[in-house]
Amino acid sequence: MNGEYLYRKYLSGDKSAFDEIVELYRDNLIFFINRYTHNLDTSEDISQDSFMELLLNPTKFDFRVSLKTYLFTVGRNKALNHIKKQDRMFCSDNIDLSLKSDSYISFENEILASEDKKALHNSIDKLRDDYSTVLHLIYFEEMSYAQAGAVMNKSRKQVENLVMRARTTLRILLEKEGYSK
Repeated sequence: MNGEYLYRKYLSGDKSAFDEIVELYRDNLIFFINRYTHNLDTSEDISQDSFMELLLNPTKFDFRVSLKTYLFTVGRNKALNHIKKQDRMFCSDNIDLSLKSDSYISFENEILASEDKKALHNSIDKLRDDYSTVLHLIYFEEMSYAQAGAVMNKSRKQVENLVMRARTTLRILLEKEGYSK
C-alpha cells in the first residue's frame, strides 16, 4: 500500500490508516533525519513532529507529491530548524555535532550489517552534506530525482548534477578505502 492511499483512508475516517502510515515511513524518516542531527533521540522526536504536522495540518499535503516526499521535506526542514536553534543556544566551539550517540551507533550497526554496506555508509558520511543527502534519497529511499529535489528544495537538473558529482566523489573515496568496481 502506498502512503497517499493510506492518507486518503485516514482523511475519510479510518483512524487506523494513520498508524499504517507511521509504520510505513517511521524508521526510514528517523534514519534520514539522523543524517542531520547525529542524535537518535532527537531524530525520533523530529520524526514524531513531522507526523504530527500531517495530523494537525491535513490541508498542507495536497497529493501533488508523494506522501513520502512530503514527510521527508517536513522532517528535513524541522531538522535544519533544530540545528539552527541548537547553534543559537550553544557556542559551536564547545559542541562537536559529528559525535554520534551510543543508541545511534547501535541503530546504524543494526541497519548496516555487512562490511560493504558499512564501508559505503562511512564513505557517504565523509561527503558534503548535499552529496550525502541526495545519495540517501535517491538510492536508499528510492526517490525520483523530482522527489529528491522537492525534499532538498532543488530543481531536477540540480539534483542530477549533485548525483553525478556525489557518485564521482564517492567512487574516489571508496577506491582510497580499497574498494573497486
